[in-house]
Amino acid sequence: MAPGFNGFDVHLPNEQAVLARMRGTQDRIADAITAFSGTMQFVYLHAAWFTVWIAFNEGLFGHSAVWDPYPFGLLTMIVSLEAIFLSTFVMVSQNRQAMREKVRADLDFETNVRSEVWSAHMGHALGVDPKQVERDVQTLLAQNQAKMNGTGPSSP
Repeated sequence: MAPGFNGFDVHLPNEQAVLARMRGTQDRIADAITAFSGTMQFVYLHAAWFTVWIAFNEGLFGHSAVWDPYPFGLLTMIVSLEAIFLSTFVMVSQNRQAMREKVRADLDFETNVRSEVWSAHMGHALGVDPKQVERDVQTLLAQNQAKMNGTGPSSP
């Protein structure tokens, strides 16, 4: 608990701290590979690599420099293996993103519950009728939903 307003202890979970505790070395490596493979530098590096590979294996630097003649079977195998690993890294990163979104949703829910409880206590202390407040909220939500659906009074 951290000291908060006027001596009250306020517990605010930090999303980044929660996620950092859950992240290991393998996760950092997978995220770094996925982040790099989604850049134009990755595309340029591969374009240069393919160009050099094909140039050498077409004999442009002499026939003694050819190690993978057309149809470039070794290159095809390497690219296939790379695609398998990259797709796996992408799936690992997607799973981690789903986990991050779950943590965020859990923290948002906790914050919402905390806010609702505090609001209820403040409303009670101020003598506010909670049933009337809930009716007002439901009316506003219904009006907003109607506007979003295009069936409200201000829709064209």
